[in-house]
Amino acid sequence: MIHAKRRLAKIKREHFRQHGGLLLFEEMKSRQGLSFALFTQEELEQATNRFDERNVIGKGGNGTVYRGTIAKDNGAVVAIKRCRLATERQKKEFGKEMLILSQINHRNIVKLYGCCLEVEVPMLVYKYIPNGTLYRLIHGGEGGASARRIPFAARVRIAHQAAEALAYLHSWASPPIIHGDVKTSNILLDEDYAAKVSDFGASTLAPADAAQFVTFVQGTCGYLDPEYMRTCRLTDKSDVYSFGVVLLELLTCRKALNLEELEEEKYLSSQFLLAVGEGRLGEILDPQIKGEQSMEVLEQVAELAKQCLEISGEKRPSMREVAEELDRLGKLSLHPWGQPNSGELAALLGGSPSMAADSDQIELSTSTRNISFSDTAYIGIRSPR
Repeated sequence: MIHAKRRLAKIKREHFRQHGGLLLFEEMKSRQGLSFALFTQEELEQATNRFDERNVIGKGGNGTVYRGTIAKDNGAVVAIKRCRLATERQKKEFGKEMLILSQINHRNIVKLYGCCLEVEVPMLVYKYIPNGTLYRLIHGGEGGASARRIPFAARVRIAHQAAEALAYLHSWASPPIIHGDVKTSNILLDEDYAAKVSDFGASTLAPADAAQFVTFVQGTCGYLDPEYMRTCRLTDKSDVYSFGVVLLELLTCRKALNLEELEEEKYLSSQFLLAVGEGRLGEILDPQIKGEQSMEVLEQVAELAKQCLEISGEKRPSMREVAEELDRLGKLSLHPWGQPNSGELAALLGGSPSMAADSDQIELSTSTRNISFSDTAYIGIRSPR
């Protein structure tokens, strides 16, 4: 038993070293006030009841996410991601990248609390976001509302918040970070239905040398940048393309990839570009938003999505430009009529009326803070100040 314990401790130390734990630990000691924790395997097993399947809240290509409760943090509810097997490069860079991600502080990005490095494949601990994914909100599902009941202004607002998060990663993070897997299932919604970009399992630091390439294509079919698939070079414009598909989902309520469709109609991006090219935009748009919004505004959002889907990355706008345009379009989309009261809002999203009852006046995000509207209109999304 003594030999077995020593052998296990040695394995844990080796995993910790391989994942850059020593570098991360030294940096944590030298940086005062850095709110980042190194969790043990035992702590995370206890938090999830030994990774009980009943605590699974999501599965994807980069790993499985569990809901857990950290006892030492006064029962803080967290999301714990068990990553899939890492490459040698990822193992070497993991500690450094975790330190960078831990310093990201943006209201529309899920907060990373810490990680566990003493296991073969690292585990990440994030703040728990309670209201599920944008995918579920758009397409429905267990506990999810149908997007056909979500006003257009709310859809633009969520898109704007997600675009702001990606623009922050591309332009203000140091070094810049490329998300690598932008999609509606990686955009979470908090208690106020504000967007929170999540899942950095496919993320990478922007290469300092233009000659640096990834060794294999990763991401999600339906959202993948065709230029990235051809060159295996991941850039910030790869995120822009994927975000363009997210805009299409919000405009059409159709899925990014539908394997039941004919070959030429499987991809939403192809359907959209074909419809626009033939002057049939109105046919592909969600009927609800056509009934509540002027066609001029809808055409401008569609044009922005079209620019994001340019085959050449150089022709696509930056995420900063996308966010600014969505901010402008969001102001245009606000109407003084048709705003539900608090009770109607809660029923709309399947929640309780108390969720929204305490906010009779909602201010828009910092970019539109001079505009306010009564009750909790447009699904009650409130931007953190």
